[in-house]
Amino acid sequence: MIGSRILYIITRWSYFMERPLEMLYVWEGGLVFFGGPLLCIPLFIWFTDKHKISRWKMLDIAGPAVPLAHAFGRLGCLSAGCCYGRPTGGNWGIKLYSDLVEPHMHGIYLHPTQLYESISLFLLFFYLRSLRFKKKFDGQIVLSYFIAYPIIRSIIEIFRGDSIRGFVIDDILSTSQFISILVIVGAIIVYRKRMKTQLER
Repeated sequence: MIGSRILYIITRWSYFMERPLEMLYVWEGGLVFFGGPLLCIPLFIWFTDKHKISRWKMLDIAGPAVPLAHAFGRLGCLSAGCCYGRPTGGNWGIKLYSDLVEPHMHGIYLHPTQLYESISLFLLFFYLRSLRFKKKFDGQIVLSYFIAYPIIRSIIEIFRGDSIRGFVIDDILSTSQFISILVIVGAIIVYRKRMKTQLER
């Protein structure tokens, strides 16, 4: 949660520089999911080194829990009215009236992006669980997550309508899509390397 809050603050840096005390107002919402795993990486390395635990095995055990927890989190987003979608342009979708929704989008049909992502994450959880008995190397499960989730997130970002989430290139490349590209490339490189190492044994 700390990492998610930090990344949210970074995406709205100019706003929080004018109101630094509001960085602590977590009860008003404001988390970016990717910040959580990114902060966990150095802490995870320290913890496994200290206790001499196999990192890849531990990641494969814990990995499927991440999309499961995230799926329920997105249902929370739906309840709160944040992370909402663009207008559908038709008479289907969901109508939101939350204070977290920009006023001009109140009462119009929006893409239920929270549900899109929640359903996708539940499916991803079951897929990762299915890899337990057929994985070819330690780390395959968690690396599959780091390849699959950024793809899911990048597609759903296309339908997101909340400009507050931040952009690297305005209305073209969101912060999450930019991070997704980096994560996918890194995960594929490590996946191929570990697969090659396994085949050479």
